[in-house]
Amino acid sequence: VQLQASGGGHVQAGGSLRLSCAVSGDTFDEYIIGWFRQAPGKDREFVAAITWNGQITKYRNSVKGRFIISRDNGYNTVSLHLNRLKPEDTALYYCASDLNFLKMATSPTSTRYWGQGTQVTVSS
Repeated sequence: VQLQASGGGHVQAGGSLRLSCAVSGDTFDEYIIGWFRQAPGKDREFVAAITWNGQITKYRNSVKGRFIISRDNGYNTVSLHLNRLKPEDTALYYCASDLNFLKMATSPTSTRYWGQGTQVTVSS
Protein backbone atom coordinates (compact mmCIF):
# COMPACT_ATOMS: atom_id res chain seq x y z
CA VAL A 1 0.00 0.00 0.00
CA GLN A 2 1.32 3.42 -0.93
CA LEU A 3 0.02 6.61 0.69
CA GLN A 4 0.51 10.27 -0.21
CA ALA A 5 -0.72 12.96 2.16
CA SER A 6 -1.42 16.57 1.22
CA GLY A 7 -3.40 19.61 2.27
CA GLY A 8 -1.76 20.97 5.39
CA GLY A 9 -1.39 24.66 6.07
CA HIS A 10 -1.49 27.51 8.56
CA VAL A 11 -4.81 28.74 9.94
CA GLN A 12 -6.16 30.78 12.80
CA ALA A 13 -7.87 29.07 15.72
CA GLY A 14 -11.45 28.22 14.81
CA GLY A 15 -10.55 27.74 11.17
CA SER A 16 -10.72 24.66 8.98
CA LEU A 17 -8.45 22.58 6.77
CA ARG A 18 -8.89 19.51 4.64
CA LEU A 19 -6.20 16.85 4.44
CA SER A 20 -6.18 14.26 1.66
CA CYS A 21 -4.51 10.87 1.46
CA ALA A 22 -4.11 9.30 -1.97
CA VAL A 23 -3.99 5.52 -1.65
CA SER A 24 -2.70 2.96 -4.14
CA GLY A 25 -1.51 -0.62 -4.26
CA ASP A 26 -2.83 -4.00 -5.23
CA THR A 27 -4.75 -4.74 -2.04
CA PHE A 28 -5.40 -1.29 -0.61
CA ASP A 29 -9.15 -1.93 -0.45
CA GLU A 30 -8.59 -4.49 2.27
CA TYR A 31 -6.94 -1.98 4.57
CA ILE A 32 -8.05 0.53 7.16
CA ILE A 33 -6.79 4.05 6.44
CA GLY A 34 -5.97 6.29 9.34
CA TRP A 35 -4.62 9.70 10.24
CA PHE A 36 -2.03 10.27 12.93
CA ARG A 37 -0.21 13.34 14.18
CA GLN A 38 2.97 14.18 15.96
CA ALA A 39 3.72 17.46 17.65
CA PRO A 40 7.30 18.50 18.47
CA GLY A 41 8.55 16.66 21.53
CA LYS A 42 5.49 14.42 21.73
CA ASP A 43 4.68 10.88 20.73
CA ARG A 44 2.85 10.12 17.53
CA GLU A 45 -0.87 9.72 18.25
CA PHE A 46 -3.88 8.25 16.55
CA VAL A 47 -6.40 10.79 15.24
CA ALA A 48 -9.00 8.96 13.14
CA ALA A 49 -9.45 5.94 10.88
CA ILE A 50 -11.95 4.51 8.44
CA THR A 51 -12.51 1.15 6.81
CA TRP A 52 -12.24 1.19 3.04
CA ASN A 53 -15.98 0.56 2.69
CA GLY A 54 -16.60 3.51 5.02
CA GLN A 55 -18.84 1.54 7.37
CA ILE A 56 -16.69 2.01 10.46
CA THR A 57 -14.93 5.15 11.65
CA LYS A 58 -13.03 5.82 14.85
CA TYR A 59 -11.73 9.06 16.38
CA ARG A 60 -9.61 10.09 19.31
CA ASN A 61 -11.77 11.77 21.92
CA SER A 62 -10.22 15.22 21.58
CA VAL A 63 -11.23 15.54 17.92
CA LYS A 64 -14.71 13.99 18.06
CA GLY A 65 -17.28 16.46 16.77
CA ARG A 66 -14.58 18.60 15.10
CA PHE A 67 -12.80 16.29 12.65
CA ILE A 68 -14.50 14.14 10.04
CA ILE A 69 -12.85 11.30 8.14
CA SER A 70 -14.31 10.23 4.81
CA ARG A 71 -13.32 8.27 1.76
CA ASP A 72 -13.90 8.68 -1.96
CA ASN A 73 -13.35 5.32 -3.54
CA GLY A 74 -13.75 6.75 -7.01
CA TYR A 75 -10.59 8.75 -6.50
CA ASN A 76 -8.92 6.34 -4.06
CA THR A 77 -8.59 9.05 -1.45
CA VAL A 78 -9.32 9.39 2.24
CA SER A 79 -9.91 12.90 3.55
CA LEU A 80 -9.72 14.36 7.02
CA HIS A 81 -11.78 17.52 7.50
CA LEU A 82 -10.37 19.52 10.40
CA ASN A 83 -12.92 21.98 11.78
CA ARG A 84 -12.86 24.37 14.75
CA LEU A 85 -9.13 23.97 14.91
CA LYS A 86 -7.27 24.69 18.13
CA PRO A 87 -3.60 25.56 18.69
CA GLU A 88 -3.14 22.15 20.30
CA ASP A 89 -4.02 20.54 16.97
CA THR A 90 -0.72 21.85 15.58
CA ALA A 91 1.33 18.87 14.42
CA LEU A 92 2.73 16.96 11.50
CA TYR A 93 -0.15 14.85 10.22
CA TYR A 94 0.43 11.46 8.57
CA CYS A 95 -1.85 9.03 6.82
CA ALA A 96 -1.18 5.36 7.39
CA SER A 97 -2.71 1.98 6.82
CA ASP A 98 -3.10 -1.36 8.52
CA LEU A 99 -5.57 -4.20 8.93
CA ASN A 100 -6.28 -3.69 12.63
CA PHE A 101 -8.12 -0.75 14.22
CA LEU A 102 -7.00 -1.62 17.74
CA LYS A 103 -3.35 -1.75 16.81
CA MET A 104 -3.58 1.58 14.99
CA ALA A 105 -5.29 3.27 17.91
CA THR A 106 -3.17 1.86 20.72
CA SER A 107 0.24 1.40 19.10
CA PRO A 108 0.52 3.98 16.32
CA THR A 109 4.14 3.33 15.51
CA SER A 110 3.32 -0.32 14.83
CA THR A 111 1.04 0.65 11.96
CA ARG A 112 2.28 -1.04 8.85
CA TYR A 113 2.26 1.48 5.98
CA TRP A 114 2.96 5.21 6.17
CA GLY A 115 2.84 8.20 3.92
CA GLN A 116 4.90 11.34 4.41
CA GLY A 117 3.63 13.99 6.78
CA THR A 118 1.86 17.25 6.07
CA GLN A 119 2.15 20.15 8.52
CA VAL A 120 -0.87 21.71 10.21
CA THR A 121 -0.22 24.89 12.19
CA VAL A 122 -2.97 26.63 14.15
CA SER A 123 -2.34 30.11 15.53
CA SER A 124 -4.18 31.48 18.55
